[in-house]
Amino acid sequence: MTLRSAQWFDGDGLRAYSHNARMRQLGLGSGEHLGKPVIAILNTWSGINPCHQHLRERARQVERGVWQAGGFPLEFPVSTLSETFQKPTPMLYRNMLSMEVEEVLRSYPVDGCVLMGGCDKTTPALLMGAASAGLPAVFVPAGPMLRGHWRGEPLASGTDMWRFWDEKRAGTISSGDWAEIQEGLARSPGTCMTMGTASTMTAAAEALGLTLPGASSIPAVDSAHHRMAAASGARAVEMVREGLTIGDVVSPGAYEDAVRTVLALGGSTNSYIHLIAMAGRSGIPLTLDDFDAVSREVPVLASVQPAGEHLMEDFYYAGGLRGLLSRLRESLHLDRTTVTGRTFGEDLDGARVHDSSVIRTLDDPVSPEGGLAVLRGNLAPDGAVIKYVAADPALWRHTGPAVVFHGYQDLRARIDSPSLDITEDSVIVLAGGGPKGGPGMPEYGMLPIPDRLLRQGVRDMVRVSDARMSGTSYGACVLHVAPEAHVGGPLALVRDGDLVTLDVEARVLRVEISDEEMARRRAAWTPPPPKFERGYGALYYEHITQADQGCDFEFLSRPGRNPEPDAH
Repeated sequence: MTLRSAQWFDGDGLRAYSHNARMRQLGLGSGEHLGKPVIAILNTWSGINPCHQHLRERARQVERGVWQAGGFPLEFPVSTLSETFQKPTPMLYRNMLSMEVEEVLRSYPVDGCVLMGGCDKTTPALLMGAASAGLPAVFVPAGPMLRGHWRGEPLASGTDMWRFWDEKRAGTISSGDWAEIQEGLARSPGTCMTMGTASTMTAAAEALGLTLPGASSIPAVDSAHHRMAAASGARAVEMVREGLTIGDVVSPGAYEDAVRTVLALGGSTNSYIHLIAMAGRSGIPLTLDDFDAVSREVPVLASVQPAGEHLMEDFYYAGGLRGLLSRLRESLHLDRTTVTGRTFGEDLDGARVHDSSVIRTLDDPVSPEGGLAVLRGNLAPDGAVIKYVAADPALWRHTGPAVVFHGYQDLRARIDSPSLDITEDSVIVLAGGGPKGGPGMPEYGMLPIPDRLLRQGVRDMVRVSDARMSGTSYGACVLHVAPEAHVGGPLALVRDGDLVTLDVEARVLRVEISDEEMARRRAAWTPPPPKFERGYGALYYEHITQADQGCDFEFLSRPGRNPEPDAH
């Protein structure tokens, strides 16, 4: 076995001499690293990412595993993408982190890596960068936090925040109640304990074969999470010795299984964008139509909020992702290789479900179909998505007059205006929330229902935007309309009073105007100026693709590899 890191350290040349001298400067003797697989631990910990606040400690457990397997660990801090705090949205920076991961792995003397993350955009960013670098890689999911509590009632981060915010605006709970809920909503390190984007994407990583079996479901503070981190470090060393790279693990079959998994989980709509981008980095075609085809044949089995009743702790105790996948075993690609070096089928051997109220059976699903639908029509020529399993079924087929907002600030300024002409039958439309228009495609898509309608008892309405929404959100929200309004998509041309039709079963989203009228409006439309004039924002603006293409940078997703650095 020839180690990649040997290019930096072996031989009698001046550069190898210098590299080894600097290792001595770090306090390291030659016997500590020479001839050993060097494992990069890419850690997205930071002091302002509550989802990852335990990853500084977990990195020590990964190091322990690397040492025990005879490797040499090196921890690299990489960008943290905090869904809670980073504005306008960490989606703006997903591709930046992926670039950082790729270039760190390429430019330093490392033979393999352990990727540590979990908060929404972090998982796809880490895996996109690792796929582009092509080294042996194991992903360590951050794990979900513990369930919340308020007055004896379990709370779900995100989902219950939205729910009680509506109740506060409707006047059914007090400011004191609202303050108490804040104290109990998020009680430990870890990602949201609902089936939001974080748990959806870490489950997708496990389904792809890029984690140790069962890793994605373990609560962040459970001692099993410590053991999984150490085992992941050891496995990364073994992968280097076996020559097993990330490219040997991901395959078209792996992505089909990941899509199937996401749909059976009732997962986040954001997964569509991320999985398309991730597959693109591996040179594997994946489209919205692929998602929709699988959605029509896969039932939702995970009764986890917001599409079900339970939380991620319950899911873990019920058998976790391995338990759910055991229900789908006959439809999975069981012969493909995972990071364990075994087949996917072997990794699932012995998996079982312990609570069928949480992980339902095929003949008693939460929903007979995957719960996410891809819509098309003259309002979304390149597609839009809806998580209809988390919406009021009465709205799955609906036609109503549009109430249009151009940009999120316009929405905030006018949504509760007494003069706004809106009823529960209206369709709220937000244009200008897409990849370029947002900028960064923020999670604006769970558009607020006006206060006065909430007070009348309205809790769901059809809402349409080119933005995203949190995977913890719910409602009849049509998202990711492509092309976006900012580049002249039809959403930019909708006017107040236009009738908008949503038909989930027919997979249709359209505005009821003629082609001739649409053409007249398009001819009168003026493109808005770019959002950025310099810096990373300008790079993003010039190269970002649309939602249906994964919102990657075109120069990162196109085929081709860069040369290895000359380390001699």
